[in-house]
Amino acid sequence: MILLDRVTKVYGKSNNALDRVSLHVEAKEFVIIVGKSGAGKSTLLKLLTREERPTSGKIVVGGLDYDKLKDKDIPLLRRKIGVVFQDFKLLPNRNVFENVAFALEIVGYGNREIQHTVPRVLDIVGLKGKEKRMPLELSGGERQRVAIARAIVRQPKILIADEPTGNLDPKHAWDVIKVLEKINRFGTTVLLTTHNQDIVNKLKRRVITIEDGRIASDRANAKYSNQTNQAKLQ
Repeated sequence: MILLDRVTKVYGKSNNALDRVSLHVEAKEFVIIVGKSGAGKSTLLKLLTREERPTSGKIVVGGLDYDKLKDKDIPLLRRKIGVVFQDFKLLPNRNVFENVAFALEIVGYGNREIQHTVPRVLDIVGLKGKEKRMPLELSGGERQRVAIARAIVRQPKILIADEPTGNLDPKHAWDVIKVLEKINRFGTTVLLTTHNQDIVNKLKRRVITIEDGRIASDRANAKYSNQTNQAKLQ
């Protein structure tokens, strides 16, 4: 599903954001990526969505070899990858239904298909009955779930959740995590970046730690102690 082979990304002349990173993520996995700010997490995600190109190394996602990817193929790639951000990025003048429908409108879905698809996705993320609410009428957790619905409405194979709970209180954070787990059970590969140590410990999923642009550890069912690993999650 996701393969990185000795991927390096250099900004400027000497700023190695990533340094010979090799990584393999299977289809339908749920993987947590942790590391300090500036460790290279955001660069990794930008390479996967083709916002950035590697300086060297190979990237293959969903069978697409990025070395052979032409500019006209990038929209196809991005349909395979849904992205959720910390700050929601909702359209403030559109209601819940319209925010999710927008992701379908821009790729040419017809009204009948939109009317059929959007309610099913809102049900998945626990927002049935809130279709007409405006973003400012929702809690932070609900807004994030709208963002998740928008990211998955085109049924991507991969969902990247970049610090999706960073602005949320613990209850709403766990509501969002439960939705991500539900989506993963439906067969979507999930990559979650987080600084939340409690989430890392309780989820008991594969955890990849990035330090100074390199993979420092890659462990299944990893558990972080407060003393040993606190610095890695700051």
